[in-house]
Amino acid sequence: MQELNARQKEILELVRKQGFVSIEALAQRFDVTTQTIRRDINALCKQRLLRRYHGGAGLPSSVENLAYTARKVLNLEEKRRIARLLAAQVPDQASLFITLGTTTEEIARALHGHRGLRVITNNMHVAMLMSGYQDCEVILAGGVVRSRDHGITGESTVDFFRQFRVDLALIGISGIDSDGTLLDFDFHEINVLQAAIANARQTWLAADHSKFGRHALVRLGPVSMVDALFTDVEPPPRLAAALAEAGVQLHIAAADQNRT
Repeated sequence: MQELNARQKEILELVRKQGFVSIEALAQRFDVTTQTIRRDINALCKQRLLRRYHGGAGLPSSVENLAYTARKVLNLEEKRRIARLLAAQVPDQASLFITLGTTTEEIARALHGHRGLRVITNNMHVAMLMSGYQDCEVILAGGVVRSRDHGITGESTVDFFRQFRVDLALIGISGIDSDGTLLDFDFHEINVLQAAIANARQTWLAADHSKFGRHALVRLGPVSMVDALFTDVEPPPRLAAALAEAGVQLHIAAADQNRT
């Protein structure tokens, strides 16, 4: 995936906030030609980060997630800050569910210094990474392997997760609606998430700011299903109110330092 320039990153953020931006408005905002903006939008659409519409660009489909290669590098520094903050609060000798997602993969990397972890995962990337850690036992769930990201889902995966009772479920999500509803694109993945949450003493959600207000087709449930949210910026006011009402602990990995 090609590295985005500063203007392209800002265009992406504007579309995320507004839902749609026009070529003319972007050209005026950045004081560049419409041809330059079209090239930016074409580059973002080629990487499936945006979708072209007449006169501008909007968000990708709410029924299909971004490609794994795009998600892996999108907001990577923010994901790494979140991962470091969360990992610092995971105790040694803990049992964990770690589910699918590029943010949970960064969490797995941040846990490299822990000892005595017992990890149950349906994420092959996590399993391969953490199986090399000293004093870390990894149990990989069975099921159907998705070719696009090597995630494992299906009824066998759900049944496997139900065999355990762990200290912490460390999960990611595709979108968090403004009212706090947790959303994803794959109902098979939702079933695994529900099994993980139901069989963990606590559930910690890791989600960067791009997930706030993002639409996805399948509903996991209300944000009250999780005990803590680890993110990189303050959530929008309505979402912040939903988190407070649900009693969800908010942990923010600021750009200058990790803080709670």
